[in-house]
Amino acid sequence: MTPVVFKRMTECPAYRISPDDTNYFALVFDPAGEKTDLVAVVEIFAPGGRTPPNAHARAHEMFFVLEGQGRALCGGAAVELKKGDAILLRPGATHEVHNTGSGKLYTLTVMVPNEDFAELIRNGTRVELDAADRRAIAGD
Repeated sequence: MTPVVFKRMTECPAYRISPDDTNYFALVFDPAGEKTDLVAVVEIFAPGGRTPPNAHARAHEMFFVLEGQGRALCGGAAVELKKGDAILLRPGATHEVHNTGSGKLYTLTVMVPNEDFAELIRNGTRVELDAADRRAIAGD
């Protein structure tokens, strides 16, 4: 196994988990592709988009805001998010992330261990990144 994995963001496949979801994922690293026990994605939220309330039994989940504005809800608390902010959610914490801005919200989202998140994403529907997505995550 090679000690270093390099990938250009323009090479990352993108998926929407469910047809009605308001967020989708550019899959950066995952167990199937890189033989690792983490999943790293750029999560892209449409204006007004959000995650459903969810929790993870064993996994820590980190969101780092690359572009846009949002709000994280966890344990009855709300945290406002903007570019450069990061949050870490511990196992068992029910949480949601909402896009509160007028444009898209882009987060680098990492979950360790994977806890089948990558498989859930890969079982979704492939989507194409638009010009705004490519500009935000790859500088194109």
